[in-house]
Amino acid sequence: MVEPNSGVPGSGEVPAEDQPSSTSGTLRDSNSDIPIQPTGSGIPRIRFSTDIDRSEPLVPGSSPTGGKIVATAGLTIDTSPRNVQRESLEIRPFGRETGDTNSSGSVTDPYHTLSPTSPTSPRKRNRGYSLRRQLFFRNVHDQMDQDAGFAHSSANDMGIELNSVHPSHEVKNQRIKFQGAAAGEGAEEEEKEKADHDHPKRQGSLPPISGSLPQYSLWAHKQSKTFRAQVQSYYKNIQQLILRYNGAPPSKEGRRILVDAERKDPLIDERTLKEYIGNTIRSSRYTIWSFLPKQLFAQFSKLANFYFLCVSILQMIPTLSTTGTYTTIVPLLFFITLSITKEGYDDYRRYKLDKVENNRYAQILHTYKPSDDRDLSSTPRFWAETKWRNIRVGDIVKLERDDSVPADIIILHSNGPRGIAYVETMALDGETNLKSKQALPIISEQCDTIEKLGAFKARVVVEDPNMDLYNFEGKVTVGDETKPLTNNQVIYRGSVIRNTSNMWGLVIFTGEESKIRMNANKNPRTKAPSLQAIVNKIVIIVVIFVIALSVFNTVAYRLWRNRTERRSWYLTNSSVAFFPIFASYVIMFNTLIPLSLYVSLEIIKLAQMLLLNDIDMYDPETDTPMEARTSTINEDCGQVSYIFSDKTGTLTDNAMLFRKLSVGGHAWLHDLDIQRESGELADRSSLAHMNTKGTNPEPHHTRKSFGDMAYIQQVETIPPKLSLDGRLRNKSSSNSLRWRSTAIPQKAQPQLSTMDLLCYLQNHPHTFFARKARFFLLSIALCHTCIPEVDDDGNIIYQAASPDELALVRAAQELGYITIDRQINKISIKTFPNGPMGEPLIEDYEILEIIEFSSKRKRMSIIIRMPNGKFCVFCKGADTTMIELLRLRDLAKQKALEVERRANKRKSLEAQEVIRRTSMQRTSIGGRSSIGGRPSFGGPGRPSMSTNRLKAIQDEFDDWLRDKEQDVDMSSVDDESVYSRPSAQFANRHSIAFGEINVPLEREISEDMVDENIAADEAKVIERCFAHINDFATEGLRTLLYAHRFLDEQEYAVWKKIYAEATTSLVDRQSLIEKAADMIERDFELGGATAIEDKLQKGVPETIDKLRRAGIKLWMLTGDKRETAINIGHSCRLIKDYSNIIVLDKRDGYIERKMAEAILDINAGKVAHSVVVVDGGTLTSIDDDETLKSLFFDIAIITDSVICCRASPSQKASLVKTIRTKVNKSVTLAIGDGANDIAMIQEAHVGIGITGKEGLQAARVSDYSMAQFRFLLKFLLVHGRWNYVRICKYTVGTFWKELLFYLTQALFQRSNGYTGTSFYESWSLSMFNTLFTSLPVIILGIFEKDLSPATLLAVPELYRKGQLNEGFNFRIYLGWMFLASSQAVLNYYMMFTLYAPCLTVDNGIYAMGVITYSVVVTLVSAKLQLIETHNKTVIVAATFVLSVGGWFLWNIILGETYSNNVIYNVKDGILRRFGKDLTWWLVYIFCLSACLVLDVALISIRAAFWPTDVDVFQEIEKSKEMRQRMEEAASVELQQSWNQNQGRSKAEIEIEGEVQEFLDRPRVMEEGRTPGGKSTSSCVDRISFSGDRGDVEDDINVHLARRFGSIRR
Repeated sequence: MVEPNSGVPGSGEVPAEDQPSSTSGTLRDSNSDIPIQPTGSGIPRIRFSTDIDRSEPLVPGSSPTGGKIVATAGLTIDTSPRNVQRESLEIRPFGRETGDTNSSGSVTDPYHTLSPTSPTSPRKRNRGYSLRRQLFFRNVHDQMDQDAGFAHSSANDMGIELNSVHPSHEVKNQRIKFQGAAAGEGAEEEEKEKADHDHPKRQGSLPPISGSLPQYSLWAHKQSKTFRAQVQSYYKNIQQLILRYNGAPPSKEGRRILVDAERKDPLIDERTLKEYIGNTIRSSRYTIWSFLPKQLFAQFSKLANFYFLCVSILQMIPTLSTTGTYTTIVPLLFFITLSITKEGYDDYRRYKLDKVENNRYAQILHTYKPSDDRDLSSTPRFWAETKWRNIRVGDIVKLERDDSVPADIIILHSNGPRGIAYVETMALDGETNLKSKQALPIISEQCDTIEKLGAFKARVVVEDPNMDLYNFEGKVTVGDETKPLTNNQVIYRGSVIRNTSNMWGLVIFTGEESKIRMNANKNPRTKAPSLQAIVNKIVIIVVIFVIALSVFNTVAYRLWRNRTERRSWYLTNSSVAFFPIFASYVIMFNTLIPLSLYVSLEIIKLAQMLLLNDIDMYDPETDTPMEARTSTINEDCGQVSYIFSDKTGTLTDNAMLFRKLSVGGHAWLHDLDIQRESGELADRSSLAHMNTKGTNPEPHHTRKSFGDMAYIQQVETIPPKLSLDGRLRNKSSSNSLRWRSTAIPQKAQPQLSTMDLLCYLQNHPHTFFARKARFFLLSIALCHTCIPEVDDDGNIIYQAASPDELALVRAAQELGYITIDRQINKISIKTFPNGPMGEPLIEDYEILEIIEFSSKRKRMSIIIRMPNGKFCVFCKGADTTMIELLRLRDLAKQKALEVERRANKRKSLEAQEVIRRTSMQRTSIGGRSSIGGRPSFGGPGRPSMSTNRLKAIQDEFDDWLRDKEQDVDMSSVDDESVYSRPSAQFANRHSIAFGEINVPLEREISEDMVDENIAADEAKVIERCFAHINDFATEGLRTLLYAHRFLDEQEYAVWKKIYAEATTSLVDRQSLIEKAADMIERDFELGGATAIEDKLQKGVPETIDKLRRAGIKLWMLTGDKRETAINIGHSCRLIKDYSNIIVLDKRDGYIERKMAEAILDINAGKVAHSVVVVDGGTLTSIDDDETLKSLFFDIAIITDSVICCRASPSQKASLVKTIRTKVNKSVTLAIGDGANDIAMIQEAHVGIGITGKEGLQAARVSDYSMAQFRFLLKFLLVHGRWNYVRICKYTVGTFWKELLFYLTQALFQRSNGYTGTSFYESWSLSMFNTLFTSLPVIILGIFEKDLSPATLLAVPELYRKGQLNEGFNFRIYLGWMFLASSQAVLNYYMMFTLYAPCLTVDNGIYAMGVITYSVVVTLVSAKLQLIETHNKTVIVAATFVLSVGGWFLWNIILGETYSNNVIYNVKDGILRRFGKDLTWWLVYIFCLSACLVLDVALISIRAAFWPTDVDVFQEIEKSKEMRQRMEEAASVELQQSWNQNQGRSKAEIEIEGEVQEFLDRPRVMEEGRTPGGKSTSSCVDRISFSGDRGDVEDDINVHLARRFGSIRR
């Protein structure tokens, strides 16, 4: 497709070279080298006759403008004839951080589509066409109103499909391209960006939408005014009125606080005329007053409970009940009391955790006012420890380093440099960067001592309590001077003081009025399982059935009374009125909805909660097990369709690690941390699960860095060959392969490591590359603001405001450039020019100026006077910013464009491959959509199958599973010379010892490690540097570009004067500083690039991949900035390399157009993978417009993932609530670890707290807590799905057995004149659910495992059973009820036909009832324990024996002890009468066999003709090889439990011992010779597996663990 405006930007003209030519057969995409095939002929053009009238087609040369086509700005209509014979491959550009919706396409998720009433739904053709037409008309209208020459320049063109109706009524597809505004970060300051969020006064107004999409706007307006919405609004208002949820009225001028340390009386809140609320917080759901009303409402909102309440009332009316007076109300009250008690206990645990929080201690200033006119300096003042709950508004608190802030405070004074206090707000917004807070000078000067602080008087006026975290308004009056208070002077509760010895603050908001609590959910809802809604509907159906059955029997009785009763003399005056007989039937059949349904369900859920304590979800590092805090929503964990996750501390590990660098055209991997970890593992165990039988392998020594002071001090005691210097010489470059990108794990990492770099610098210190690399490392060590400190052990640690800077300085330390001291105007650097064993060199660098980082500048600079007297400015920043500041900026832009173009080519091909795979996987097999897409998967269990056929199926299954596990990788597309890694010359040297492909051979460090010609070629260096940056960003790493420039003294002196004037200016200071910085930040020389890894928690990317395969959509909600969120999205695989990222930014304008176009593209299947990125400010604007809100949630539902950055806690909760309430049949899960996650955790169906570094705030209010995000995988896919299947089987099994039993009662009524006589003895009748059939359903609900854990983890697609409600729905319910009805009729009439007419010892009503009763009890146990239960254990057999044997034992005991032998002839029945009759036993066996045969026949027919995925994989599990393959795929998640239960044979131990001995043998290559025979001078003396074999051991460990240690055979 021809890109618009690809010639002169903004011209609105299509250049001639980009126009379609009648003679040329090929078009070329503007951003790629791939030719695009021309379309064919024969299809007419589109004609918009209602708006645009063209007298003739516009073709090249026909325009009166001289052959140029003057197009509407930003719009092109591709009306070229389409070739219907051959579709062209369209390659379109991608952008990771833009609003590009131009992608290669995707297949819409069939499980999450638009609402059928939405105008954007593909199923509504008229509305879909309307949306496309309105987009076109509005764009044309807007552009015609503007200057014809005006055009928006954008790199992101978005395409939509327009369906036009041809006169022949054939639908033709034509392409319209809209040129959208460029997305990305704005030019505002970070603080100003935050100020846009959640503040209506500061929100940028969005363009009016009514004229853009009028029909959609009208539809959205109607949706908001529906009857249901109005009823919900009225209900909310009434609820707030009754429960008094409304807050206090606003004050007139804000909250007024008098600052007076001598004041003793509490301040009064003018809104309520009472004291300000205390500092107590409450995260528990109930109070002592609200607990009982809320719980009674919650319990009787269950329809079954309300039904039983009505039945029990009827039952307690005299003469109506035939089953007793209190047989329903007593167990009902017991059950409800049990449920309420359990919920109360869960909430009491939350209360105790709140109590711990409220009883923490803080220091409060106490000052005693003198009684006379003594000098105020002699007034006693001291800091008193006070519990947090006793802190009040107006108190002055003292906070020291690492103290948590107990309330919202205004900073009065800080001992930090320049009065700055550094604050960590991770618990508030998820950001890891420290925020700087500074007191107003007018306050700080008068509060620098405790004496001055005690005498300080001021009047503070602040805004009323609100939930806005990013804005603050207030003022302070000191004497006659008034100064404004901003967010820079306020520290909120939940923050932690860092890098500041102590500070003093004034409390302004306490307790529930603090910002963090204002954002919390004050009235959390009482959670109920989603399955309860279906059960309630079925209960209604059963109630209707009971009433209908009662009415039928009552009418039948009236007919029988007229025909028979009145003619029978012995029934004179015994007739019953209509209501009593109707009520008696209702009471008789009320147990079709058994009370035991809920009693047993609570027992089952309690047992399930205990079984969640799984060793595989235990974290040994923190000694934290998985903990369930409720059992109410166990089954919801098997139906989750949306996961809302926090970022910091939940997905990430709160650690920044320096990972890669690029210098001189060569990339290097920094893997010291991985080497240390592998060394620790090797020290603990040289081989997993192995007994070495007395062998004494050489211990594994980890590599140490230059900055490890303790190691350097002890290096004298280490053998020479294991010293750092020796390890540098003997280090194998294959160790660099140990690190794998979390974003693209299959991507090879052939870069040399930084240890190789140091080795090269040591051996070749005077080369051009060496000088360039050393200067780059010096740049890293100098360009920062970190402060070094020495700890008690003598090690140097750094205090930094940003974890990125800390990672950079630590990396410089490890690479031999150690910042050992920093003063105001000096930095001291220690280096090792003669190697780590040589004499260190300490040099002082004078700091002249520091130009600090800001979100607008996106860079920082430092001006240094070098030890030789030269002036140099060092600068680091984002590559998009730094590229404009380079001396060779034009060349750099050209090279960066080439790099991006090649990357786009690869991403486009990857997207096409994803679409192809998805279309293949959606192919229907045999009329049924199959998970595997392979019809032969169900075949392994066939005994007649040949070995070859079985082998073919196994190979096919392995290929299918491998295809699911591996993502698309087209990295070879851009594998050209400029993209080759510096170690590419070693990439094809394979391991001779192991024959592994793509594993470089351990080699010597030689001169060809670095190409000096490339290092000296600036064009090559720039090209490779930007290639490396693109590579790093693709891997989810955070990149920085370093540059420098030498100054002469005169230039610096002139600039310093200008900069000094800017820093002291009282007007536009920040703007003048930026202008002065621009004067010196220019014409830089490229130094290099760095890549920092925001380390993820273990297993996060793999977990997200499997959750996505399970049909779960994951949203990342974070308070961090957009670039950081997108980087983490890449690294955790939330964003794929080929993803289409749709950035919604209110500053772009017309975001409704962007959303509408994206919706159409996704629904058309043209997007391979889509991710929506939105910030909190834009989200606020969207919430204010119903049309935008409807569009946003339409696109959010159909997109693959959503990332919301700069989101406040209330916005997180609002998003969760909207999806929970708006998306039909969705189950939401929220997971987080901080106090800012509490609101969304309480709002979701399932709330999970991570017991992480941010504390236990989230864990204590959650439903479940765990230590790591990766444990979510087994929790949902295994335990969640098991619990869902168990509850479903239990529920439908309970309804089945009740209908099976009580339908025989209804059939018997025909034989007793419909008088309500029971077919069964009353005691036996009452014990049916309690003694004889409760155990089978309970055991089924606790222990059923339809598939093994390995299968469920290896094939996450099986999780969709819960999402689609395939375990329990109306179809399944009706099928089971049909089975119950058939078996009940078969049971009763076979007994009535075979036994009743026989002349036996006893064929009375009791004997016949015992037959049907016995058949039902045996049938229930047989079906539920033998047929429906997949994993049959000893417990199953014991349950069957206890249930069936218990019934016959009951008959024996009842026959011996029964006294009232009048109505039923029970006495001695089974032992002495019908129990001795062979006919009775034969009828029992025949009836039971018939029912079982019917059941098995129906199941067999269904499995043969309509098999489910569970049926298929149950057959697959019968194959040992396939079972082992699935265990291998799930080995990571199941390793801990296998290790605990592992029992190994003697032969396995012997084999592992032999392997260990093999590893201990040294392999020595000929010194000084390469495999090719070339002699080299190298720092490698010999290559030995015994000296440093970490990589080899790890590889072999994996194979041995799979073969012998972990995978069970």
